Amino acid sequence: MSGSAVIIGASGGIGAAFVAALEDEGAFDIVHGFARSWSGARHIDLTDEASIAAAAAHVATGPAPTLVIVATGLLHDTVRGPEKAMRELDPVWLARNFAINAIGPALVAKHFLPLGAKGKPAVFAVLSARVGSISDNKLGGWYGYRASKAALNQLVRTLAIEEKRRNDRSIVVALHPGTVNTALSKPFQSNVQPGRLFDAERAALQLLDVIEGLKVPDSGKLFDFEGKEVPF
Repeated sequence: MSGSAVIIGASGGIGAAFVAALEDEGAFDIVHGFARSWSGARHIDLTDEASIAAAAAHVATGPAPTLVIVATGLLHDTVRGPEKAMRELDPVWLARNFAINAIGPALVAKHFLPLGAKGKPAVFAVLSARVGSISDNKLGGWYGYRASKAALNQLVRTLAIEEKRRNDRSIVVALHPGTVNTALSKPFQSNVQPGRLFDAERAALQLLDVIEGLKVPDSGKLFDFEGKEVPF
């Protein structure tokens, strides 16, 4: 693909691996990386729409983006982890989950999707999670993470419908990377089956392979790292 590629969350494990892989492939005119911890033109904060708009304006000065990946997510921080039972539900923590896992990516779509050229292939992908699938929920728990990722999946479906009207060659998808050896999964890795904990480089390459194989009818869906559709 020509044009530019954009990685939101480029300072994280998977995000950095995406940037490295795309730069190594050399298929894009330029690869933009943005992160909350970076300053200047490469700064973006998903809880601050003005920073998202500024990042989009920066990208708009160059080749139109044909690939945008939102590689961000919140599962825990230094104080709180995912809820194991409803007695742990807290409105502030729930709101933060939704702000980062659902609202932020939606605002990225708001500002970045219109930058794509009409009539040309383009992919907008967000990292979601299998646990956001309502039909696949067999264990319960993890209320905020599950609900915010389910909301993200619905936002992807809705964005895909509108984007098709603007550009019928555009693809908007959610991707499940599996369990990746990053700070996000670190506290829960002991429960991962042997061979199912991926390093960030492998995860990024797997998802790029999935993206490469996407077709327009795939827009609005959730796919795992093997390219298999995960029911909402």
